[in-house]
Amino acid sequence: MSRESSENILFSCERLRAYADEQIVPDLTLLYLENGMIELQFAHSKYVANAGSIILIRKNELVKALKLPDESGQPCKSVNIFLTPEALKKYATQNKIALKHRYAGGSLVDVSKSKFIRAYFQSLLPYFNQPEKLNPALASLKTTEAITLLLGYDQRLEEMIFDLSEPFKIDLEKFINQHFIYNVPMSEFARLTGRSLSTFKRDFRNIFDNTPERWLKDRRLAEARLLMEIGQRPVDVYYKVGFENFSHFSTAYKEKFGHNASDR
Repeated sequence: MSRESSENILFSCERLRAYADEQIVPDLTLLYLENGMIELQFAHSKYVANAGSIILIRKNELVKALKLPDESGQPCKSVNIFLTPEALKKYATQNKIALKHRYAGGSLVDVSKSKFIRAYFQSLLPYFNQPEKLNPALASLKTTEAITLLLGYDQRLEEMIFDLSEPFKIDLEKFINQHFIYNVPMSEFARLTGRSLSTFKRDFRNIFDNTPERWLKDRRLAEARLLMEIGQRPVDVYYKVGFENFSHFSTAYKEKFGHNASDR
């Protein structure tokens, strides 16, 4: 795997089937898939991006991304533009755009039909193997260009793009039951539910009568057991339910159920 970046533009090349390291999208992200395939698993939906797909993923999304080479074995290659709050605030100020309230739409928008956005990414491909040539000044210009092209494609995207609001306090029980499979720091669960870490832990114990760490481990193990009962292999299950590695999953499973996961 290789990952090269210039400021907020990331070039990624994955030669083998692999899950992405991160399971949270902190900034609004414009992704172009040059080759291969990416499966994106959100809490309520799944999206498969094929070569040529261009998608806009909203900020603060929890997602598992599986990257796969193409049928001939050529690597999965993608370009990601991270539209940071700083870049969006600057653009909004310069263009007299009012910042929006909370965006209530879906996890992503497919903008693959835009020939202008496609041409934009083609202009970035020469930097794939020489990202150092994309200096900060040029990266800033390309970021501004990306925002302009998105608004030109569909003005309704303004609501999604310029929602710079912070997560607000939401139903913790509902959120955790929908997102327990995502392996992110407890501080991120707290932030996404609109709480400080200490308040999150206190509210969690009041709701579940358990610590977040113990409850999440037990819930993930129960989910893993269900998946294996319908024929899925332990080695395919551990990541799906939120464990960081197979060794940790195997140890936790044996402690919980008294036998190895592979014994089923």
